[in-house]
Amino acid sequence: MVFSDPIFIYFFLPLCLLLYWAMAGQARNALLCVVGAVFYMWGAGAFIVLLTATIIVNHRAATQIARDRISRPGRARWIVRGVIVADLLALGIWKYGPFTVEQTGRVLRRLGLDLAPVFHAALPIAISFYTFQCISYVVDVWRGTAEPAPRLVDFAAYILLFPHLIAGPIVRFAHIESDLLHPRRRRFDDFVNGAPRFFWGLGKKVIVADQVAAIADRVFAVPNHGINSGTAWIGVLAYAVQIYFDFSGYSDMAIGLARMLGFGFPENFDRPYSSRSITEFWRRWHISLSSWFRDYVYIPLGGNRKGPTRTYVNLSVVFLLTGLWHGANWTFILWGVFHGACLVIERATGLGRDSLTRSVAVTALRRVVTFALVCIGWAIFRADDVGQAGAIIHAMLVPDGVHLPVDVAEVVTRQRVFWLVVGLSVVAFPARAHIGRWVTDLGGRRGDVLRFAVVGTVAPVAAIYTLSSSFSPFLYFKF
Repeated sequence: MVFSDPIFIYFFLPLCLLLYWAMAGQARNALLCVVGAVFYMWGAGAFIVLLTATIIVNHRAATQIARDRISRPGRARWIVRGVIVADLLALGIWKYGPFTVEQTGRVLRRLGLDLAPVFHAALPIAISFYTFQCISYVVDVWRGTAEPAPRLVDFAAYILLFPHLIAGPIVRFAHIESDLLHPRRRRFDDFVNGAPRFFWGLGKKVIVADQVAAIADRVFAVPNHGINSGTAWIGVLAYAVQIYFDFSGYSDMAIGLARMLGFGFPENFDRPYSSRSITEFWRRWHISLSSWFRDYVYIPLGGNRKGPTRTYVNLSVVFLLTGLWHGANWTFILWGVFHGACLVIERATGLGRDSLTRSVAVTALRRVVTFALVCIGWAIFRADDVGQAGAIIHAMLVPDGVHLPVDVAEVVTRQRVFWLVVGLSVVAFPARAHIGRWVTDLGGRRGDVLRFAVVGTVAPVAAIYTLSSSFSPFLYFKF
């Protein structure tokens, strides 16, 4: 089940809200566990067993860590290490096991060994997201920056909270601890502020992202020898718009849904295509993931406190892991290495500093260059393999014609081009224009007018698209 599914919009969500509002106190968390489990099993089925085991293990570990943290710090430290290893082992087996076995087989065959190990495993939905949330919870309890959930049902509600369960944002326990353990009764205000944000995200997904997706999909289906500059650029630009409007749309919907239930989720996007450097881009793109790697990997490795060389190594490690987090494929690894290299170059040369911007012209130039680099990264990220990534990037950088193949031209309709242009316009918008945030948080009459406009215009159009379109999962479901 996805947020843009008519079943979710017209049946699951209204029923969930009515039941949740009718309940009081701790009973609400039990309901969140039930509806979250149903929501998860709708697409993941038996993998609910793995998720349940993960919840139980991490809750019990965090409870014991809190008891031992002061009196027996050595024991607490070993429990932390053990549960992190267990979490990462589960993630490694299910997400990277088949890839590792396949690559091992290739190496063995090149060495002349007639061995072909085989390991197939379906990827559990959302395993990357809930694994990172569990790790942050356990580590925060160990650090003393968070208290463990008093009951298993409270921790389970945190993980199974369906707005963020499938594709984030990566919400830390401290972000919603108060709302989870001490729920407020502000049903009307929460709904009035949350519903417009949900419909705003829904519009971004079904009106923009799903429309330009057809262009990106058709271009990336063209054989490598048939890619020219025009085809490559329109495909990569379409994908840049698709992934941003799809994922930021999901985040808007998640934030809106959480607000309707009385929870305040952190923002996950901050106009990333307005960035003037790759360094700034990663402060604005998928903020919950970037901050997770900063707080639980980069800083523990030493951050920038141990000299330039160590800083460059730490950045490289973090972005190698960022690429791996997205999937078991050489393209994701190469994408992470590419962004890590850009960050190292910017830090070494000073090109990543905001102070370099001195005029409108310089700002515009830096935006264009940064967006071009991001698009090169998206070509790697979206490609099926390294060979296709190389062919598309070569076509992007070496002009060799703009004629579109017939298969591509037939999906480049006026309607899709219009939405592609609308999507690309975010590159030129002021960096401080946050319509999604304004929809939720803007006070006074202006806020009321904006929310009414979203509900009165975007919501009906988005609803029509959901009823008339086929099933379209969010891109980040597979991560």
